[in-house]
Order: sequence, then C-alpha cells, then structure tokens
Amino acid sequence: MRAADLVFLGATVEPITPLAGPAPDALAVTDGRISAVGVGADAEELIGSATRVIRLEGETLLPGFQDAHIHPVQGELTVMQCDLSELSADQFDAAIRSYATTHPDRAWIVGAGWSVTDFPDAAPRKGDLDTLVADRPAFLWSRDGHSAWVNSRALDVAGISAATPDPVGGVIIRDPDGSPRGTLREGAISLVEEFVPPPTSEQHATALGSVQRRLHALGVTAWQDASVYDSGACARQLEAYRAAAQAGSLQARVVASLFWDPRRGLEQVERFVEQAASADIGRLRAGTVKIWVDGVIEGLTAAMLDPYLDEHRHATDDRGMALVPPESLREAVMALDRAGLQVHMHAIGDAAVRSALDAIEAARRANGPSELRHHIAHIQLIHPSDLPRFAALGATGNMQPIWACHEPTMDQRTIPFLGPERTGWQYPFASLLRHGARLAAGSDWPVTSANPLLEIEVLPAERLSLDQALAAFTIGSAYVNHLDGETGSLEVGKLADLALLDRNLRDLDAAPIGEASVQATWVEGLEVYAKPMRPTA
Repeated sequence: MRAADLVFLGATVEPITPLAGPAPDALAVTDGRISAVGVGADAEELIGSATRVIRLEGETLLPGFQDAHIHPVQGELTVMQCDLSELSADQFDAAIRSYATTHPDRAWIVGAGWSVTDFPDAAPRKGDLDTLVADRPAFLWSRDGHSAWVNSRALDVAGISAATPDPVGGVIIRDPDGSPRGTLREGAISLVEEFVPPPTSEQHATALGSVQRRLHALGVTAWQDASVYDSGACARQLEAYRAAAQAGSLQARVVASLFWDPRRGLEQVERFVEQAASADIGRLRAGTVKIWVDGVIEGLTAAMLDPYLDEHRHATDDRGMALVPPESLREAVMALDRAGLQVHMHAIGDAAVRSALDAIEAARRANGPSELRHHIAHIQLIHPSDLPRFAALGATGNMQPIWACHEPTMDQRTIPFLGPERTGWQYPFASLLRHGARLAAGSDWPVTSANPLLEIEVLPAERLSLDQALAAFTIGSAYVNHLDGETGSLEVGKLADLALLDRNLRDLDAAPIGEASVQATWVEGLEVYAKPMRPTA
C-alpha cells in the first residue's frame, strides 16, 4: 500500500456526511485526495518516511468552507479605494478628505462602505460630499450595494437634474424642490456609474490575488462570485479569473455568476453561453447567471406582497420594486434553464421570493427536471405559504445567516417598516429545513464578514444546529457550486480541500464558535494558508 503524503492524527474530524463506526479522529491524503478517514490506526498504516504527520489534540478538521454568495474581487477593490466599511459615521469626513488629498491623480474619488443608518432618512446629501471633494466627481457605494452617494460634480457629469425622470428599476432621491439629493438607489446608480473609470486589468489581478489569500486564511476553498458583469467596477473580473486560471494561480474553486442586465432581454442568453464556454478553465467555471429580482428592505426597494409601513407604523401603498418584473423573470429563467445555465437570484422581499419560485416552477414545467441547481439568495422575508415550495421545486435557499441579528439596519430600517407579523417571517432557515429544503450559505462580503465561523449565529426561533450550519457552509454550498461530487465532505476519494481549526467546535467548555480561528487550509492536499506562528522567546 502506498504511503500517504499527509496524515492527521488526534483530530476532531467533521466528515459532514455521516460515517459508519466510531467517530473519526484521523485522515490521510494521497495525491491530493482523501485516502483514509477513520481512527488513528487506519491512518498510521499509511505513514511512510516522506509522510507529513500533523498530530493534534482534538482540534477540528473539516472540509474547506465554500461561500455560495460573495463579491470577492469587487470587495477587495473597495479596500484599495476609499474604504469606509470599518469606520463609524463620524469618521467619514476625515477619511474621505484624506483619501482625496492623498490621491490627487484620481479623476474620480470612488469608494464604498457607508450604511443607510449612518444618515438621516437613509439618504446622504451631495452638499456634504461637495465640502469634502469639490474638485472632482465622487461616487461612494453603500455597504449593501443598493445605493450610492454622489457629489454635485458626479451628478453634473451624468446630466442628472430635477428634470431627470427616475429610470425603470431605480430611484433618484430628491429634495422637496425635486432636485437630486445625492443618493441614488438601484437602477439609478448606473446613471452615474457608467461614467466612473473602471479599475484596470492590473488592479483586478492584484485584487484577486489578495482576496484569495484573505479567504484561504478563513478556511474558504471555493466560492460563487455573485457580481461578474460587463460594466463598471466588474467589467474586467471575468478576464482576471480567466487569466489566473490559465496561469495556474487560481487555487480556489470559483463559479463566476454572469450578470443579467434588466435593461436587456433574452438576447443576452447567447452571450452567456459563449462566456461560460470560454471560462471553463482549471478550477474556474461560469455557467451561472445572477439576476437581481428586487432591492433591499432598508432602502424600501425590496418587493413586498403587502405594502411597507411608514416611520409611524401606518400603512402605505409602497410595495417596493421588482427590478425584473414577474413575467420577464419567468421568461428569463425558462430561457436560461433551456440553455443549460444555472440561475442565481437575489430575492429579499416576500414578493420577490415568490416571483423567483414561480420562475423556477415555470422552467420546470417548460423544460422538465434538470441538474442545474437554481438557487435563491438572501431569502430574508418568505411568506409562510411559500416555505414548502423550495423542496417541491428543488430550489436551494442561499442564506446569509449573519444578517439575522439585531443591529442598526434591522432595528431602525427593517422592523419598523415591516410590523410585528412580517418581522417574524424573516430568515426562516430552520423552517426551510423542516419543510425539506436544501440550504447553502454565503457571506455577501464585503456587505458583511466573510468569516464562516462568525456566521453561525441566527435568530433564536430559526437557529440551526451545529451539524446543519456546518453542512450549509460545506456540502450545501458545494451543491450549488456543482462541486459536491468532489468536495464538501470528508470521504475517501474526494479532493483534499481541508480547513483546520484551533479548537474542538463541540467542546461545550470552549469559547464561542465565532472566536475560533483557522490554523491552516489545504486545496487538493496543498497547503495554501498556515497561521503564522508566534515568535518564541
């Protein structure tokens, strides 16, 4: 029997897929694949003179985490620009002014990271930004990616005035006299974004290399990029992925989700098929299309079955907006399904979730069953009658569990506008599982933390067990990434994509799971991250 290349002994092995026999504490890797999972004696027989042996004392060894919804390159580019994401609102002025001063060569000041709760009425004003950046256009994305803060120069470049109508699927926030306030929502953002100089190919390549290191350090070995499209900041992302895959520097497994432009129609499908074929390189795939069905509740742009309440909790006639109307969505999903492309839909409001389910149902009826594994991301608000439909239609719920907590956006911009009954319908993760649905998990970084260990915290009524949460971040996400046949669980024959944590997650006396850290990460048995050792005295 050939000796293994790598053997772990004394671990708390989390196979994800249940194994017969005693709880495993050892694992062996040969030629990039798992060659044994079991007790120490099973793996010790595979130790040879050249085998690397890692002896542990109960630390957790599990499949590499997979992020089913993340904006990695876009997020890393933000870090390289005017990044407000780690700052409080009272620090914005100094940070923006400093960035503008230290980057006099930039034709535009571009950045991201503010939140709707940082400003009165959730809408920052152009005048405030004018005082910080007066000589150039400025364009700052909100943290959730559904609003932008712009100065007067940016509005002038785009030709936006009081006479400019709201575009389809977008809102120009206005002052009482009708003049643009400086906040753009949803489709209105593109009115200015199309004038913003996109990052260069070199900047995209640098961002991809940097974010890959960032995610490997969190134990992430695969992800689905939810924002690869042909305009603005994302224009060169697929090019960057292709170049890295061809050069062999793309260590992670990546599914690039191509962008469905709601301003266009079914003629997009042919190009998606061509792009998917051109990006089937190494560990890269691009056979998925991302559709934004609606916006977000905090901006009152998520599509609702019943109207929002106002700030005084009185009924309104505002049901948000469908960025892709239901009939158009059904036609799009049927066409994409027919072309063999997976559909990844952003749906936050209960009307958007229902529209997404209706579209998948229409595709099933028109084209028959498939293995395309369509999924619905965010699933913040689901009408109870729609919960059983996920399992019935084979639709995966792509959850972002760290969102399900009390923080300013939830308490100030969500609960008051939903009312008590609908507030209780939010993030029904456990309910979906009880109805037989499959869950995948993603972070939506840079909107929220990319650390999977921090994301295993949800609202009490819908809390997942540790087994359920780990499955969502491993085999569940591997399923929507079409990687479950080779990764996502620790089974003999599967690829050795692994993450080693610093503790036993099942130790009730240990610190909270969110405080655990990744010690090392492997892709096909190759160590792609190792936590730096503390210097000894």
